[in-house]
Formats: sequence, C-alpha cells, structure tokens
Amino acid sequence: MRTDEAASAVTALADGVARVWFDADPLRASLLGVHEGAGDLPDLSEAAERAVAERMRGVAAAAGRVDRAALDEAGRLTVDVAGAFAEQAALFADARRPEWQVTDLFVAPASAMLIFLPMVTFPDPAPAAAYPERLRRLAGYLETAADRHRAGIDAGRTPVARLVRAAVRQVEDYLRLPPDEDPLARPQPPRGWAGVERWRTDVEAMLGRVVRPAFRRYRDVLAGEVEHRGRADDAVGLNWLPGGDELYRTLVRAYTTTERTPQELHQTGLDILARLAEEYAELGGQVFGSTDPGAVMARLRDDPALRFADAAQMLPMARSAVARAEEAAPRWFGRLPRQRCRVEAVPQAEAPRAPGAYYEPAALDGSRPGTYFQNTSDPSRFPRHVLEFTAHHEAVPGHHFQISLAHEMQAAPLLRRIAEFTAYEEGWALYCERLADEMGLYSSDLDRLGMLTGDSMRAGRLVVDTGMHALGWSRQRAVEFMRTNTPLAAGEIEVEVDRYIADPGQALAYMVGRLEIQRMRAEAEHRLGDRFDIRSFHDTVLGSGSLPLPVLADLVGLWAGAQEE
Repeated sequence: MRTDEAASAVTALADGVARVWFDADPLRASLLGVHEGAGDLPDLSEAAERAVAERMRGVAAAAGRVDRAALDEAGRLTVDVAGAFAEQAALFADARRPEWQVTDLFVAPASAMLIFLPMVTFPDPAPAAAYPERLRRLAGYLETAADRHRAGIDAGRTPVARLVRAAVRQVEDYLRLPPDEDPLARPQPPRGWAGVERWRTDVEAMLGRVVRPAFRRYRDVLAGEVEHRGRADDAVGLNWLPGGDELYRTLVRAYTTTERTPQELHQTGLDILARLAEEYAELGGQVFGSTDPGAVMARLRDDPALRFADAAQMLPMARSAVARAEEAAPRWFGRLPRQRCRVEAVPQAEAPRAPGAYYEPAALDGSRPGTYFQNTSDPSRFPRHVLEFTAHHEAVPGHHFQISLAHEMQAAPLLRRIAEFTAYEEGWALYCERLADEMGLYSSDLDRLGMLTGDSMRAGRLVVDTGMHALGWSRQRAVEFMRTNTPLAAGEIEVEVDRYIADPGQALAYMVGRLEIQRMRAEAEHRLGDRFDIRSFHDTVLGSGSLPLPVLADLVGLWAGAQEE
C-alpha cells in the first residue's frame, strides 16, 4: 500500500471510531460542536450498549491489522489512538454502568441531562430547530434508564442507597424550579433566526408536557423501586456485586490506560502520603510555626481565617492567577493556545450544586469559548490556599492548554483532536499543579501548602478508591482515612468519597497520569543532560492530543532520541 493510501485508510479508521462514539452519545457530540445528531439522545438500552462494544472492538481489531511500516509517525499515532480509544469505549460498555450507577454526579442518567443539556449551544438554526425533539426524547431516555436499574437489581448489580437518595433530591430540586428558571430552557437560539418565537413556544410546551412529567415518573421509580434495594454504606464497593472484582479491574484499566493492579495503586497512594508528610513539616514550619504534619493539616482544614470572607475577592484572584501563568508560559512552552482562557463566575442558578471551580472547553464550532468558572456563591466553603492550584489545574497551564492545543490540530483527524483519555488529561492537569511551583506562580508559602492539599487528595484517592472497590472498605472507613491523611474539610471529604463510590476508578487516573509524566520527564532529563529543553518536552507531551500513557511514553522516548542525534 502506498503511503498516501495508508494515510487515507488510517484517517477513515479514526473517523469510524468518532462516528461510533457520536452515534452512541450524540449529546457529547453536540457539546463538542458536532451537530449531526442534534435531536438525539444516548440509547441506554443493553442492546445498544452491546452493539457499541461490538463495533468498537471491531475497530480496535482493524487498528491492530494496520501495516504500521507504511505509515509516518502521525499515522502511527492515529492508529494507536483509534485502537486504544475503541478498546476503552468497549471496556466502559462492558461495565453495565446504567444498571448500578445511580447518583447525582454527572455520570448518571438524570444528572447528565440536567448538567449537560443546558450547556448545548446553537451556532445556526438547524441544531436549534432539533432541540425540542431532543427534549421530547427525554421521556424514553429516562424510561430506559429505569428499566436498566430494574435489570441491575434483578441481576444483583444494585446501586448504593445513599447515592440513590441524592439522585432523588436532585430531581426533586429540578421539579421545584419555576418554569422560567428551568435550566433545560437555558440554551439560546441563534441571533436573527426568524423561527425564534415558535421555537420558544415549542421548548416551553415540551418542558411542561413531556420533560417534567418524565422526571417525576423517574423520581418515583428511584424512590419507590430502587432506593430500598440499594446497598448500605458498609457495602459501597464494586467488589460487593456479582463479578465486581473483575468489573473494577476493567474500569481501572480503562481509566488509567495501564495494567497496574488495584493493590499496586493502593500501596502507591500510601507511599506518596508518607513522603508528603515531610513537605507538610517543612512548609508548615515556615507558615504556621509547626512541623507536625497532622497539626498543619488541621490548621488548613479548620482555621476560618484561611477561608474567604468576601466573594468579591475570589474572581479577581482567579483572574490574577491565570494571568500570571499566561505571562510566564512562553518560558516553559514553545507553543501556546491561540485563544486565551476566559475566567468567569459560575452562573448563580448553577452555583449551589457546582464544584468550587471547573473548566468548560471551547466548542469546535466556535460557539463557546474555553472558560474557567470560579464558584463565588459561598466563599466560606472555599479555602484561600486552594484557589491558585485549582486555577493552574483547571485553566493555565492545565486543561486549557491541553484541550485548546488538541483542538487546534487542524491537520489531524477529528478523533485525534477530541479523544479523551482520563489519565493523560487529569495527569497533565495534576502535573501542572507542581509545575506551577517550578514556574514561581504561587503567591505565598500558604498557597504552596494548598498545592500539597491537592497532592494529599489525589494520593488519598488511590488508597480510598481501591480500598472501597477492591478491599471492601466501608464508606465510613474511607471518610476517616481522608480525614486523617488530608486537610480537606469534613463536608468536602463526604463529597469526595461519594464521588469515588459513584464513579469507580476515575479518581485513580489523576495521580497515575502525573506520576507517569514525571517519570518520562525525569528519564529524559537524565538521558539528555544539558540538551534537555523543558519547552520542547512540554510541546511533545501536548503536541499530539490526548493519548494513552504507554503511547505517550513511546512518543517522549522518540523525541528524546531525536535530541541526541
């Protein structure tokens, strides 16, 4: 096969993966700015799930048959990404998550609709015109979700009762909203569209006649059929389900893109926490005059003077942190995103349920810019020392750089620009929290203690996630471990632990990814000595889009070899 024919075949392979992904999750496609399925919703049925797994495994097998010798480096990367992404999607389908994943977290059916539908944008009339149909389909979507929950119960794959109650409260909170505050009415039609008035009437009618009754019925299923069958707090892990041990290993493999076992990751977390104690002692002595790690963490957790008293301080501080990072970035990165990161307050209507801060990527169609949202609704719950490391993780040089640079890869197939590998993405963002310290971005030693807070949380995740899902820990044991080993406040710990229960394996990806990026950098520094260039290293890590960690390691190895020539 000629090189140009091989390249075309590889692009077709990647496009095929994207097509299966968008067919399976048209709402995700819309959020990315791809609107062919603008009137559709995901099909949660088991038949659809099995079909996706089969199609994705077929693509993965085809990727394995490609003649790599006929490809250039970009083509080989595309084959690797297409094959790994397809296999990852098949693993997620194998997990039967619609059966047991009932929660108020965005990974669950109702929550996903309430969180993601309001984020949809309409660059032109066609996707806007399809939105009422998408709302109409919510009734069938929620009925299918309820059927999957029932099937899970019959098979012994039950959700956690506590999280079912949280999902019920979330739906009830939605149903209590007056129609003019309905978040599903938030998407705005394109300006100048002649059909706006009719469209608004259709959306309003669909919400009142179809959507809200569907959510009421779904609420009744959760409260009347699912909650009392749910697992108690002493059996929150997947290992309590039939086949749960293998199910958890499947999710660990999918989220980390490695073959590391839960037991290995558990010990890794314990080892990191032990090393962090030394850093708490050193910085704690400088900031608080105490070298006792436990006392330092207690001060960070409990001292009200370390929390914001005024919401008006928060947004300017977040903007300042991002601006300082943008100013320093050219000394650490050779390639910078074309678009700067916007920094805005979380919309008031969303703030009570939103996290302290988060990043919303730009849409590929230009209808939504990349934006870092700072939650200013309750300043007393947000420690001042957490703000800066969070901004560097979520915005600059974290997710904003990583996602924006991937989107700008115009010569690459679409899949390469939008593929998602959690360990790469969250590993990079967590790496950036420590990189920010190297860049001199933290305003004070107190803010550097905040960086340690982030490390403690992510190392604690390795211990607690594996503890609950592989070792049979109760929820209370997980809460107590986080209370002893991190500076997180009690309420934050409860939220964190429930997140790990709801989405097993996902929280492992952060530290696994960072450790791998740090290992790659250390090996390259040792190999290249004075020839090591941090800007070139970062451009290599970010220059090919989201990658499985083994593929990234190979790429960095090739780059290091080229520097030696």
